[in-house]
Amino acid sequence: MSLSRHFTGSRRAAAVASGLVAPPATTSQAHLPSSLSNSNPNSNYNPSSSIIHPFVQSRHLTSQPNRNQDFFKQLTPQNTCKMSTMPAQHGHSEACCNIPPVVARGYNAKGTYEEIGGYKSYVTGPKEATKGIIEIFDIFGYFPQTLQGADILATSDHSQQYKVFIPDWFKGEPCPIEWFPPDTPEKQKNLGAFFQKNPPPSVAAKVPDYVKAVQEKHPEIKSWAIIGFCWGGKVVSLVTSNPDTVFKAGVECHPAMVDPADAEKIKVPLALLASKDESPEDVKKFEANLKGPKHVETFGDQIHGWMAARSDLENDRVKSEYVRGYETVLKFLAKHV
Repeated sequence: MSLSRHFTGSRRAAAVASGLVAPPATTSQAHLPSSLSNSNPNSNYNPSSSIIHPFVQSRHLTSQPNRNQDFFKQLTPQNTCKMSTMPAQHGHSEACCNIPPVVARGYNAKGTYEEIGGYKSYVTGPKEATKGIIEIFDIFGYFPQTLQGADILATSDHSQQYKVFIPDWFKGEPCPIEWFPPDTPEKQKNLGAFFQKNPPPSVAAKVPDYVKAVQEKHPEIKSWAIIGFCWGGKVVSLVTSNPDTVFKAGVECHPAMVDPADAEKIKVPLALLASKDESPEDVKKFEANLKGPKHVETFGDQIHGWMAARSDLENDRVKSEYVRGYETVLKFLAKHV
């Protein structure tokens, strides 16, 4: 079943803008949102009031697998696919971290790749770290901007270091950035097939077993957080809604498919950093529905994807907000993980 049938009106427009569904066959490049442009996949992509409450909740890996499986069986594209698009509410406070200078082009990733739980995984962070972050990348996979962000999370907070794991859910077949803009029938067909092959509920169902596999290989990790970008943000909403989740906190960066109904089910402290392209109405309702500690903030002059593959780090303003985004994430995690 096509994901596109679940989007109507403004949510369909936002889904097209975020690359979650292909536009109608009559759509031409001239009519696509201005934030979509072609890019070389081997270079940096060149597109164009918060509340935090102190709260810590223990989550353990000894959850019941049958309950996990039963929970994730309820997650289908039919009941999880709604979409999102916001002006800035600058509620940023100083982060307790020291982020190194961001490299605009030609970044050399600091981590290594391991095979974990049947998935190639980018792993970064100090050996002595006892806290872990599972990162769900966006549809473009291992882009330099995404890997640099993971390295920032791993080492920038000197008082609380993390080991970050990014599994390749796409098995070496991420969405080619050449498919953007999806302005031909072939691109539209390919993009639709990609999302049918990789719906967020199917990935969310795999996360608990992946964490167990990581824990077996890295028993030094004692507590967990999860962060997702774009498509991965939806995965975070689903995973943290599980009553047996092992995660103590979740973070969604420019998330796709923002659904206020998801927020009602989330069991852990959650931060959501929105771009100007997420629906302000949906983000506001999502924030209102979160029952636990939260930090919801909109970076009003940034595009969907500014903290991951679509970030133009050669633009000084984008680079500044990229850094501020990761500072905000680190401060939130320091309070809750």
